[in-house]
Amino acid sequence: MILVCCLALCHCSHQWHITVSADYYFQYTECDSTGSRWRVAIPLNPGECTGLPEPVQGTDCTFSCKAGEFLEMSAQECTLCAAGTYSLGSGLRFDEWDDIPPGFSSLATNPANAPNGQNASTCSRSGSYLESNRDECTVSLIYTVHLKKPGSVSFDYQYVDNSIFFEFFIQNDQCQEMDQESNKKWIKLTTHGEWGTHIVNLNSGTNILYWRTTRVTLGSKAVKPVVLKNIRIEGVAYTSECFPCNPGTFSRAPGSSSCESCPRDTYSGRGASSCTPCNTKTHFASEGSAACKSRPPCSEKDYIQTYSTCDKDGKTQVIYKWVEPQICLEAAAGAATLPPSGQREPCPPCNPGFYNNDTATCSPCPSGTSSDGVKACQPCPAGTEPVLGYEYKWWNVLPANMKTSCFNVANNNCDGLNGWEVARDHVQSGAGRSDNDYLILTLTVPGFKLPVSVRGASGSEYGRITFEFETSCSSDCEFYFMTDVNRRSTNVIESWDGSKSKQSYTHIMTENSSVAFTWAFQRTSQASDVRQYVNDMVKIYSVTVTNAMDGVASACRACALQSQQAGSSCVPCPAGHYIDKETNQCQECPPNTVLSGHHIYGKEACQPCGPGSKSNKEHSVCFSDCSFTYTDQIRTLQYDFSALTSAGSIMNGPSFTAKGTKYYHLFNISLCGAEGHKAAVCRDNVTNLSNEDAEGGQQGSSVEAFLCQSTIIPSDGRGLRTALSSQSISLADTFQGCPAGTCDGCTFHFLWESSSACPRCTAVDYHAIEGACKAGVQDTVFVWTEPRLCTGGLTLPLKRTSPCEAIDFWLKVGAGLAVFCAILLVSLTCYFWKKNKKLEFKYSKLVMSANKECELPAADSCAIMEGEGEENEEEEVVYANKSSLLAKLKAVATKVS
Repeated sequence: MILVCCLALCHCSHQWHITVSADYYFQYTECDSTGSRWRVAIPLNPGECTGLPEPVQGTDCTFSCKAGEFLEMSAQECTLCAAGTYSLGSGLRFDEWDDIPPGFSSLATNPANAPNGQNASTCSRSGSYLESNRDECTVSLIYTVHLKKPGSVSFDYQYVDNSIFFEFFIQNDQCQEMDQESNKKWIKLTTHGEWGTHIVNLNSGTNILYWRTTRVTLGSKAVKPVVLKNIRIEGVAYTSECFPCNPGTFSRAPGSSSCESCPRDTYSGRGASSCTPCNTKTHFASEGSAACKSRPPCSEKDYIQTYSTCDKDGKTQVIYKWVEPQICLEAAAGAATLPPSGQREPCPPCNPGFYNNDTATCSPCPSGTSSDGVKACQPCPAGTEPVLGYEYKWWNVLPANMKTSCFNVANNNCDGLNGWEVARDHVQSGAGRSDNDYLILTLTVPGFKLPVSVRGASGSEYGRITFEFETSCSSDCEFYFMTDVNRRSTNVIESWDGSKSKQSYTHIMTENSSVAFTWAFQRTSQASDVRQYVNDMVKIYSVTVTNAMDGVASACRACALQSQQAGSSCVPCPAGHYIDKETNQCQECPPNTVLSGHHIYGKEACQPCGPGSKSNKEHSVCFSDCSFTYTDQIRTLQYDFSALTSAGSIMNGPSFTAKGTKYYHLFNISLCGAEGHKAAVCRDNVTNLSNEDAEGGQQGSSVEAFLCQSTIIPSDGRGLRTALSSQSISLADTFQGCPAGTCDGCTFHFLWESSSACPRCTAVDYHAIEGACKAGVQDTVFVWTEPRLCTGGLTLPLKRTSPCEAIDFWLKVGAGLAVFCAILLVSLTCYFWKKNKKLEFKYSKLVMSANKECELPAADSCAIMEGEGEENEEEEVVYANKSSLLAKLKAVATKVS
């Protein structure tokens, strides 16, 4: 059928002419089900087709040439590429981005995925690389490739800003996304100034490749775009021609699979087999240049100030030197000249832990000795041990374990320059080749070695690094501090932009591994070939590392001794013990105190835990045991938060960026329990995949803290297939026992609804109810006081049963006793009243009889004579020498009156 169609094309005009090879080209037909194909001739002008070669059987569909070769279609044989060209054999390479190469397309959409957002934002092209957009749009770079056999795609990239989501995925010809592992779809972050390489396997057939970037703006910080270059595709069935070398590159021999960059001060055009030298007296060229440039007159920006190395007399001086490579002309009219060198002056002293021994070179002190950098090394006294580490505060030369380098986004080989320069009391960023260079300073530590006295401690600190710095910038400069543990990946620990006053920063190492500490400085993120901000710089005044394995000692400190005998050796203290100053013996810290770092000398090293917290058994960390006590006026409330031991999650929002992208903030909280372990974990599943991902490990990096925050982009926020979690940060990584609401710093208000918010129940939260006494038994039950405002704590006591007696019996006994007492009291009252009346009567009768005789009877005849009372015998009274009750009362009344 294909052959018939091709022949049908030959029924054309009678104005035919004989076809020569320049009028047509060969092409293969599509492969059939048997894997075979035909080679046919295609006229350049369809109307002129006489004398076309007949179709012939083509090579096998899986046939391909080696790298450096191409398939010559006339003979259908592989042929070496000529000098000045290159070939990947069965692949394609895109390394020139002055314009979007044929076959690529760029699609931009606004945050709402509306079609009117198209072309609002595009990729920026810059010669050898391609930049993503800097605004809040989703931009896709798309390329379609048809593979005859399984192949691969690889590309180099720089991706340093986690506010951009960078993904790479593949679709088939049905617009269905191919199955792909997460660590292949979401691209890993790279170190500032370094290039990463991403490789993905491709299936045979149609593959639609997507590079997509999505930015979510949550602040005003400058954006670092994604940079893409060197896209390579393997698996193409054949290459029918070789590619010419790009300007600035060359291939000197036939059969090249790549082109080399031209050396410095040389240039080349497209398809060059060699590079042409520049006239170095008047022109210059950087590596990989397509043309020579005129040398400008020298200016103050073309030289730097530094110090000479110490001479044999221990002297140094300020010197000035041209920035390498020197591209300016000193002899040009109006050119600046190098200032004269300064006066010779004494070299700065050695850094602590080093000595010079009256020479110009500083050497490390031997093991077991220490020095302050001025005096000679002295052995540590008995009962002490050296304090190992680095303490760099004098910068006459760069220390042996530090190195400096330079990286550039355009890869223009600035690595041959010194990124940093020493300047006596500080080390400062160098000039670089251009303003957007990354100037790198790296300090390598092979590991950490704890002092003998604290080797038994259970703390998580193995060492710490502290450095003092300042930045001075007139542009959008940025200063980074990064770590690379065990050469796994470089992570940015902290960054500063703009000018910063002199300050210090400390980072604690919680892993005993080799680590590379890196400082990177970039004057501006805008691409530039010239130096406009050469005076923008960062200065580092001092760098201190504790417990370095290969460190030197600046001093000696007391250690714990095995005994108080002379010559006793140092021994490690158990976890949670300090060194007693008087005996140099290990003593356990008091309860609820924690040892502060590795300073365990003296009882004051045991720092008390804050209110509401306690220490673990090792005195290594303070934590809350989920119990909380609060005194409200006269009542003490106790709370139990043990139900909140596991991490809880709170999501707020939705919120929207300035461009309308919807996002949420997810907070994970773990404030108590776990003996100080940070149980709240915020995971970044997009922008910072760990190395373990490729081995089937857990996806993404994580942040462990007491309180952390992640930014969540819902699946409907940008038309994504799944929700994205990114920009995970720690909000609280140190537990401080603060009284209610007294912590300073950022304040977050969370409404956490939980039954644990009620205080623990105590005895004042319930009361007793006594039942009636029945059959000699009485029940007492306990009930909660309503409304019940407590939980947990004490439980209600069980029902209590006690014996009792009926109340009627005791009532009768009491009533009987009361009646008896009343009758007795009335009887006695009547008796004494009657007795008193009789006495009054007899007395009055006696008085009356005495008045009738006008004289009183004698004392011995005052009594009633015998026989006088016979008529009323019961009224007869015989007086004794005792006074009556009434008489006594009268006598008392008379005395009182």
